[in-house]
Amino acid sequence: MRTKKIKKIDYTTIIGWGVGILLILLAISFNVDRYTGSVNFNLKLASNFFDIPSVFIVFGGTFCVLFASYPIEFFKRVKTHLKVVIFPPQYSPALYIRAIVALAKSARMNGLLSIEEKVSNLDDVFLRNSLLMVIDSVEAQKVKISMETELDYLDARHSQDIEMYIKGSEYAPAFGMLGTLIGLINLLKNLTNQDALVQNMAVALVTTFYGVIIANLFFKPMAVKLQTRHDEEMLCKTIIAEGVMAIQDGDNPKFIEEKLMRLLAKQPNLNVNKINSNKAKTVKSNNVRPKNNTVKKK
Repeated sequence: MRTKKIKKIDYTTIIGWGVGILLILLAISFNVDRYTGSVNFNLKLASNFFDIPSVFIVFGGTFCVLFASYPIEFFKRVKTHLKVVIFPPQYSPALYIRAIVALAKSARMNGLLSIEEKVSNLDDVFLRNSLLMVIDSVEAQKVKISMETELDYLDARHSQDIEMYIKGSEYAPAFGMLGTLIGLINLLKNLTNQDALVQNMAVALVTTFYGVIIANLFFKPMAVKLQTRHDEEMLCKTIIAEGVMAIQDGDNPKFIEEKLMRLLAKQPNLNVNKINSNKAKTVKSNNVRPKNNTVKKK
């Protein structure tokens, strides 16, 4: 039984990065002839924004501070983070709800043991393991604790990964400012040297430019997109947790369906009407009681 959609490319991330870099290059190369007023783009002007000392200060400094702040395992997961951002897992709450309701109907009609084969074929590990505990007659409290522990671990791990990019967005502008200070100090000490003055002024300005660019074009978008992916996954796992507890309690499948659909009402980015149209029966939302987005307590 499939509960996930096939992975697709998230073009918004690629387009955002690509267009952002392109617009910056166009702004840098934009040139207006002061005599004729004609507008042209001279990409050679981009070389004015390349400065090796500034690269060392901002890129090197930011990386070194992050490396000193986090274990190496975090950096090994950067490749995975990029994959999640560009090729995200397609979590579909509608698929999970339909799968859980179908299993609830079978369990209510034929008993929990009748769904064991279907559960073993589920592609979602969390849903499969949770339901297998129910089928094996594990106590409801232990099942609840097991699911909550796994969700807490998932939330903590994702939060640490996201925090690394948030810190990167803070460190980069700080090193840009540090480069500005270094450039100004060297500039003031060499006011009589024309060549040194130009070089130090370049370091003073370009480092700030680099810091702002990598903070707002890379680190912050990565943090926001990873948080979005985390929220999508947590919503589906919360639906699983609620559904598993309801199946173990022997709740009516219709009630389970209504309760799980209620969780989606708090998600502004989800089109509930579209999800309803894919179901065999339409859920009447006015019959659903509000419920907190947490695992039901026994």
